[in-house]
Amino acid sequence: MEKPTFKSKEEFIAWFQNKTKQFAIDVIKFCRTFPNDQAARVISYQIIKSATSVAANYRAACRGRSQAEFFSKICIVVEEADESVFWLEMIEGAQFKIDVDELKRLKHESDELLAISSKAKGTSGGKSS
Repeated sequence: MEKPTFKSKEEFIAWFQNKTKQFAIDVIKFCRTFPNDQAARVISYQIIKSATSVAANYRAACRGRSQAEFFSKICIVVEEADESVFWLEMIEGAQFKIDVDELKRLKHESDELLAISSKAKGTSGGKSS
């Protein structure tokens, strides 16, 4: 996939907000295809929570009133993106009867969201200690 270019910071923000929101929507739709058993319900609940949290917290970070507030929220985005990666790995490991191509696409997308949000955290100027 070709890396997008942006004319402004605002353009990047809008793009990433849309990207995180679409990821959350795609995860919700994907979870609707899971088998109806306890393990699938638990994992579905967890991945939906983490995926929607990525989108919600990035949106909140962009509305932060200070650099410190942005940093605090972007740290949550990184944590939740990493958790999304974990739950997708669990889905793969559990070998649910699901669309494996969609799982692969979502894993790629979650890895990308984690990389982008980690980069934003690293360049935000916040202190992690």
